[in-house]
Amino acid sequence: MRTVKRSHPAYRDDIADLITRRPIPGPEIDQIDPFLFLNHHGRMVYKPGNNGLPFGPHPHRGFETVTFILEGSLAHHDTGGHESVIEAGGVQWMTAGSGLIHSEISPPSFKRTGGALEILQLWVNLPSHLKMSPPRYSGVQKKQIPHLSLAGGKGSLELIAGEFSGVHGPITSLTGVFMSVVRLSAGAKVTISAPCTRSVFLYVIGGRVAVSGKTVGQWHLVEMNSDGDEIEIEASASTVLLFGHATPINESVVAQGPFVMNSKEEIRQAFADYKAGKFNGANKLLEIGD
Repeated sequence: MRTVKRSHPAYRDDIADLITRRPIPGPEIDQIDPFLFLNHHGRMVYKPGNNGLPFGPHPHRGFETVTFILEGSLAHHDTGGHESVIEAGGVQWMTAGSGLIHSEISPPSFKRTGGALEILQLWVNLPSHLKMSPPRYSGVQKKQIPHLSLAGGKGSLELIAGEFSGVHGPITSLTGVFMSVVRLSAGAKVTISAPCTRSVFLYVIGGRVAVSGKTVGQWHLVEMNSDGDEIEIEASASTVLLFGHATPINESVVAQGPFVMNSKEEIRQAFADYKAGKFNGANKLLEIGD
């Protein structure tokens, strides 16, 4: 079994009126290569007639964003011509690559009626030879995601990308990332493959578990040692986890604002290209209309 190196608590960093917690980067951890950043928004309840999410048009280059809609809904629109509304239980996976401008806001129906909202966004780095890949986007609803039984029916794994028990997730990552949402009832115990050559991303969205014997509570990111090929997880309460793994890139990371590249010069070029309107041929993104 892989052992736990340490666990990292998420810290509060609210955005406007949006409750936001961020475990990575944090005071003791910059990244779990290639996993760079996680924002956990909510859980919170919006009143009818709200302004919704504050993430209007903004650019990205050099990495991928994976957005998990646990509750509520999310409207996406980008300069690649991709547009969708993903409902609770769905996921959107965007490869910014050479550059996209996108908007992630609440759809008009959510602004009118309000309701519960909980959304997480994970940034996954790309290696230097893929940073300028053509942008792409996949939005999948809950019904498109395989829900696989765990622990004799006491748990489930929602397979987003990669392979598990002979089943493949609906999204194929450029770099072979495995990504899932794991739900466990109290008392459920599972052993999941996590090859020692790959970096593990394990975040406790809610509940409490023992990971390879170490107790980890809600809003904590678990950093694993590379000393085994499996991870044992036992839930002492009803629990929801993000669980993924990927091959480390082992390259320099230079990040500034919405861009993640390998050098300061590449960052300067990203800002210049954005200002010149070279992100998918557009320098302006219209808001999704009401």
